[in-house]
Amino acid sequence: MLPSVPPHIPANELRPGRYWYAIAAATAAVLIALGAVIGVYRFNDVIDAVDTSHQFADGDTVSLQLGPESERTIWIKERGPSAAQDCSITGPGDPHLSGPGIDVFLTRDETWNPLYDIDVSRTGNYEITCASVGPSQYAFGKPGGIVAFLGGAVLAIVLPLLGVGLGVVIVIVTAVRRSDHRNRLLAERGGPGGPHPTLPVPAPTVSERGPAA
Repeated sequence: MLPSVPPHIPANELRPGRYWYAIAAATAAVLIALGAVIGVYRFNDVIDAVDTSHQFADGDTVSLQLGPESERTIWIKERGPSAAQDCSITGPGDPHLSGPGIDVFLTRDETWNPLYDIDVSRTGNYEITCASVGPSQYAFGKPGGIVAFLGGAVLAIVLPLLGVGLGVVIVIVTAVRRSDHRNRLLAERGGPGGPHPTLPVPAPTVSERGPAA
């Protein structure tokens, strides 16, 4: 007796649809790309964090064009922020200097630390003067340095890992559910493990009926 052949189940009948595999790949690709963009953006930020080519010293008055959307920080070379340093700002509106976060910017032979964040409410020209106990060098830059870069680097690593993980989970769940759906369809259509038609009972032979009367 030949084994029964299971009915053919077209792939497009199975649920969930195969487009979920494409969704898994797209999810992984988007998060990997987003992580790479964040990593490159943070790396460029840390490279250009401080404009060391335009430094100024104690007592110098420096003019700077700023607006409410500007993100500028005063950095000090080779010295950490302390009460021995002080800067002032004048200009339109009510500009003020606030304490920065903890960060550092390194060059080949220099170490810079953020001294003040500059906050302004109006666009215009501002004058900044700094002084300290002992000679100091200052420069303008962005709020973030190496510490900010490391925080962004963590996100740049986590996002691709999350994307790959989500993609794998979607693929596994989709494959398992499609397999279960296929088994249900096979059972409904008489495949292996499903209902089988009842075979007819053969009629008894002459010898089984007994001698004729």
